[in-house]
Amino acid sequence: MKKGMDLFKIKPKTKNILQLYNILLKEYGPQHWWPGDSVFEIVIGGLLTQNTNWGNVEKAIKKLKEEKLLSPEKILALNTERLQTLIRSSGYFRQKALRLKLLIEFFKNEGCKDFEHFKIKDPTEFRKKLLNVKGIGPETCDSILLYGFKIPVFVIDAYTKRFVKYYCLSVPDLKYETLQNFFQSQLPKDHKIYNEYHALIVKWGKNEKKECHCLSACGTHRPAKEIPRSKKHNASQTI
Repeated sequence: MKKGMDLFKIKPKTKNILQLYNILLKEYGPQHWWPGDSVFEIVIGGLLTQNTNWGNVEKAIKKLKEEKLLSPEKILALNTERLQTLIRSSGYFRQKALRLKLLIEFFKNEGCKDFEHFKIKDPTEFRKKLLNVKGIGPETCDSILLYGFKIPVFVIDAYTKRFVKYYCLSVPDLKYETLQNFFQSQLPKDHKIYNEYHALIVKWGKNEKKECHCLSACGTHRPAKEIPRSKKHNASQTI
């Protein structure tokens, strides 16, 4: 593997999440998240991807499409056992079938008649309500809001926590709200940037080593590893 840009030759006093974002974007290019042909597909994908990989979610969504059942009304009307069979590839299919219907019911009760044109007037209040839906935790909730409805909330997942630890970014703890506030306080409030940054962190997490790689004395320092050289992209969302 050829050596390329060394992400860790950044002076500690100047290293920050804006720099890391721009470097990752130039190295990996835009990730074009979240995959989906409609807002509704993105919403249910956010739930189905819990505790599984995206490939398994794609299989489940493909089956729903093949049966022409990928719509809120049809899923609600569908026999639960039949729905379980269709989404079986996503894992935990019994739970997810029930929670998928609860999620759709929630949006219906919030006045959503068309996912493509549904507007969230008060994102903060809506987020609180969505978190009360059974099976919807912070990561799923924020994925739905960010990717489905373009609400600027930063999504935190296992890759994000590893990213923060890896670069020894200055946070008091790794709790969801702490990390979310950390990123949102240091980035422009822009759903496109939140979208791209989270996607880039996932890309990074699937390509880089897990050890701490900071330039400070954190006690777990490792020799610097360079990011593989790749074809540079048009980084339209650099900041």
